[in-house]
Amino acid sequence: MPNKNCVLKVGLTGNIGTGKSTVARLMEKYGANVLDADKVVHKLLEREDIKRELLKKLGREILNPDGSVNRKKIARKVFKDKNLLRWLENLLHPKVYEEFEKFCQEKGGICVLEAALIFEKGNQNRFHYTVLVYAPKDVAKERAVKYRNLSEEEFERRWNHQLDIEKKKHLADFVIDNSKSLEETEKQVRELTKFLKEELGRFC
Repeated sequence: MPNKNCVLKVGLTGNIGTGKSTVARLMEKYGANVLDADKVVHKLLEREDIKRELLKKLGREILNPDGSVNRKKIARKVFKDKNLLRWLENLLHPKVYEEFEKFCQEKGGICVLEAALIFEKGNQNRFHYTVLVYAPKDVAKERAVKYRNLSEEEFERRWNHQLDIEKKKHLADFVIDNSKSLEETEKQVRELTKFLKEELGRFC
């Protein structure tokens, strides 16, 4: 059993199409506990208090016929309006970090938050280490269009909302280059998680 009082907090980030989820799965494979911020947001959007705020701000057209929230409709609205996007982020992001704190208390050990806007929102200081999943823009664009069914226009809009990936390389504690083969990526993740386990052992 892990010592739940002993936690190493890791922020895992990267721009759209760089492969955060792939690296997150590999970190889990090698012993880390991973919380996906997107999945937390999906649950938050169905919370009654959050839903009331959304309806008040965005209108009933964001709902599905069954009354549930349609995330794609919300995304279409907010990515066209910077003020709406900022409002939504300010509503949801603090709650995501509240959930991450609960997750850390429950799991202990190496706890990873997989989240897109860690550097953009100045949240890097919430973690002991930050890890950037890197791929150059052309590779990320090809993946996002092919595997996530995004249009090139939608990719550009989301990419431009995020801090330049090359700048993030200088901000992160570790960079996982995910632009080559899966085997290459897995080798890097295996070495990283080995280091993180050693770090955890140092102060536990």
